Amino acid sequence: MANPTGVILAGGRASRLGGGPKGLLEVGGVRMLDRVVAAMTEAFGVPPLLIANAPDAGDWHPGLRVVVDRVADAGTLGGIHAALAAVAGPVICVAWDMPFVPAGLLRLLAARLPGFDAVLPASAGPRGVEPLCAAYGPACLGPVEAAMARRDFRAVGFHADIQVTILDRSATESFGDPATLFLNVNTPEDLERANRLSLFPRPGE
Repeated sequence: MANPTGVILAGGRASRLGGGPKGLLEVGGVRMLDRVVAAMTEAFGVPPLLIANAPDAGDWHPGLRVVVDRVADAGTLGGIHAALAAVAGPVICVAWDMPFVPAGLLRLLAARLPGFDAVLPASAGPRGVEPLCAAYGPACLGPVEAAMARRDFRAVGFHADIQVTILDRSATESFGDPATLFLNVNTPEDLERANRLSLFPRPGE
């Protein structure tokens, strides 16, 4: 399998956080985008790809290649699709409002991908898995496009057509509490919580 490409999904309108690009907000004095870029670069040795539709996205972090969605208004699935269409190989996707995803977890997702089309960590969320911090192989592209064609824009809507493996909770917990690792900063309360959590070191630090 080809070397994985790190991909940052810069989606969402951040309406509950003032409407600006929320990944540019700081957690512990560091922009969330910069935190994810650092984890991706540590994990794979090269800067990640940035999936973003904002006209000024190229100014957010110099040196990142910016790719826009190919299908408008497709949400998270549109970002996953853009990543798969832009890269000839597997991609490891992380939302830019997840400031605590560590490099080790990203490498583990990539290591588990051979033999499967996608690797998703188990989650306590409503879907049971975390599609915004996951590995996707190139075989996902066709099923993602088929899901969008039938107007199914769920981030997991194409899983019935691929081979998925789940990273169990115990493997994830070796990197920390999943509730922290997969924290999405969507509200002022989330941002406040993230800033509090940033004061505590993660396992191995």
